[in-house]
Amino acid sequence: MSSEPPVRPELSDIVVGVDGSPSARAAALWAAAEADRRSRPLHLVHAADTDRRAYWSDATTLQAVRETGRDLLAETEAAVRERFPDLVVTRLLGRQEPLDGLREAAGAEKTIVVGSRGLGGFSALLLGSVGLGMAARAEVPVVVVRGGADRPEAGSVTAAVRDSEDLGWLLLAAAEADVRKAPLRLLSVWNILTHVGDVTTMLDDLDAAAHRRVHEAKTLADRVRAWYPDLTVSHHVETGTSTPGILVEASAHTDLIVMGRGHRPLGVGPALGRVAHALIHHAHCPVEIVPVDFGTRGGETP
Repeated sequence: MSSEPPVRPELSDIVVGVDGSPSARAAALWAAAEADRRSRPLHLVHAADTDRRAYWSDATTLQAVRETGRDLLAETEAAVRERFPDLVVTRLLGRQEPLDGLREAAGAEKTIVVGSRGLGGFSALLLGSVGLGMAARAEVPVVVVRGGADRPEAGSVTAAVRDSEDLGWLLLAAAEADVRKAPLRLLSVWNILTHVGDVTTMLDDLDAAAHRRVHEAKTLADRVRAWYPDLTVSHHVETGTSTPGILVEASAHTDLIVMGRGHRPLGVGPALGRVAHALIHHAHCPVEIVPVDFGTRGGETP
């Protein structure tokens, strides 16, 4: 267990990246709906990358890039206001590249929303995707919007959990469910392949490990209920040989899937494992990645 007690989080403003792609437009509309649910402002950010472009582009080209960015922001705001006329919306044309620009706009508290695919470019190929890089490096929650715009609502939020260390970030998933007036489903995957291959492994050991996982999921559910007594919370442990496969399948039956992200080893490189990679690339619904220590920063205690 972490030595610092978790706190009941307050859902923050939303920062969404705008780049002109269909994916970014879908992300902006999802972010607007989320901001409306939270009764918080929506911040549209276009990272024009003009600081870096200035090394090889002339003033006319840079001005054209800025004008294109302003147009994109204006068009996106118009689309948002058509659906949410009372929403507070701001626009920011940034000079940095997307990762740094969005992180700076989010600060230490705001939630970042990005599309699952951008317009591409060499830097995006190196990264894999802006969404992947953002989820790996941001200090705040990041939502990668997946799923079709016409996808019917499932009326639930799912959290991919492992053990009691998840409680801090899990409270954010509970807040997401609470603001939607939707049940929260804790899903823990017990992958038997992680317990085989050792000659000392016995059937009794496997049975004990399975019971431990069930007990940990139930304990987490009980603790979430203590913080959110009006929230319907269920816990499920599924057994299989592919954790990513089970979670991707689960994403087809929920409106948002949330999981924690650990610290980078020695502070170097992305902290996303194969499960987060699979969800970001293959989930059927938006995926929210939350730094594991996010739930211990400020907030309200019961």
